[in-house]
Amino acid sequence: MSKTIGLILSGSGVKDGSEIHEATLALLGLVKRGANIVFMAPSGNQSRVMNHATMEEVDETRSMLVEGARIARGEIVPISDVDPSTLDGLMIPGGFGAALNLSTFGTKGRDMTVHSDVEGIINKLLDASKPIAALCIAPPILARVFQNRGGKGVKLTIGNDPATAAELEAMGAVHVESTASEFVVDESHKVVTTCAYMLASDIAELNIGIDKACQALMELA
Repeated sequence: MSKTIGLILSGSGVKDGSEIHEATLALLGLVKRGANIVFMAPSGNQSRVMNHATMEEVDETRSMLVEGARIARGEIVPISDVDPSTLDGLMIPGGFGAALNLSTFGTKGRDMTVHSDVEGIINKLLDASKPIAALCIAPPILARVFQNRGGKGVKLTIGNDPATAAELEAMGAVHVESTASEFVVDESHKVVTTCAYMLASDIAELNIGIDKACQALMELA
């Protein structure tokens, strides 16, 4: 029986939305294992817009949903329209959008908040004991959600950066050091993480960890 996985996007582009390589490799890793994908994003605007040729911020307004549709080839829906009971798991790619649009980790660190639609759907899946995977800089989202639920000790990885790991642990998570080709599974909480472009030197190395994380997510779903 095929599994349906929700893939949460936050725009399109490493500096202001979803990291495109991570999102694409996650999509590939899931689909080749038989998953049906539901692309989704919050229906609000990105917190900033970047010119990816110059890596400079520009004075524009862009929708997370509209920009995410570039990756989804148009087949994307607002998170608020998704029935969580139809999903068997969630995947959250990284990119600055995870830390600036889906949450405020990029500006507030351990004092971050999570977008209400994102936190809502994560909570629904956790309530139903369904698995969630987070890549790159997306794991802090899970650390905060678990903390808000009153839970502690969820095992996560963002690679080996001490400062970021300390922020996760300040939110009650347990950080596990890893390389780009590794992944971390917290089986009791049904959470899968891999550090992706936090450490990967190229797309080939990136794919190793993401593919393993997809396999683990599908096994838990």
